[in-house]
Amino acid sequence: MLVSALALGFLGSLHCLGMCGPIAFMLPLDRESKAKKIAQLFIYHSGRLLAYASIGVLFGFLGKGLSLFGMQQKLSIGMGVLMILLVLVPTKIFDAHKLSRPIYTLLGKIKSKLGKELQKKTPDAFLTIGFLNGFLPCGLVYMALLGAIALGNAWQGGLYMMLFGVGTIPLMTTAAYSSSILSTPMKSKVRRLIPVFVVLIGALFIIRGMGLGIPYVSPKPMNAHMESTNIECHQP
Repeated sequence: MLVSALALGFLGSLHCLGMCGPIAFMLPLDRESKAKKIAQLFIYHSGRLLAYASIGVLFGFLGKGLSLFGMQQKLSIGMGVLMILLVLVPTKIFDAHKLSRPIYTLLGKIKSKLGKELQKKTPDAFLTIGFLNGFLPCGLVYMALLGAIALGNAWQGGLYMMLFGVGTIPLMTTAAYSSSILSTPMKSKVRRLIPVFVVLIGALFIIRGMGLGIPYVSPKPMNAHMESTNIECHQP
């Protein structure tokens, strides 16, 4: 399941370039010193990973709370179904109910703070830019958060989101060097693949929640395993 976070981050990073690409391109990097430029990019990405890991821990903890009520398997199925629905249901439905208004309010505040930090060149500024960048509203981040919730563990949720962030590093680093990444036909092809991949991840979480007894993919529920063990122990 954790590998899916890396893949989602890598494929989804092309989609995220529309939001985060300009920020990466406008980073006040040192263009004269290659070593300093690499260090600045490292600090920037560290800030993003810290943000993703933090919200991953938070949502993983939420998933753990739900799991304590014996909902681990149902939670995984529910998050998988929700992932698929968010891909299939038109976004206009959400806009019609003005559910996106708080997101745009948050986006305005983050952009304002980012604008100030982009004027600086200190190490802490790069860390702050990366951290704020990690909180920018993004549909792919929301999908990854559903995965973090479904894992039902705070630390696994944090790791899932951090790996998602690691997957975005290659293209985001390229964006910092060049504003034009890949050809337009290639971009549209990859973007068409993203919804398909999200549906596959959703299906994977559904299979995981079904407890089919497939190692690492769909393990049996713990209580079912204990019951089968007890039956074997009582057999003459």
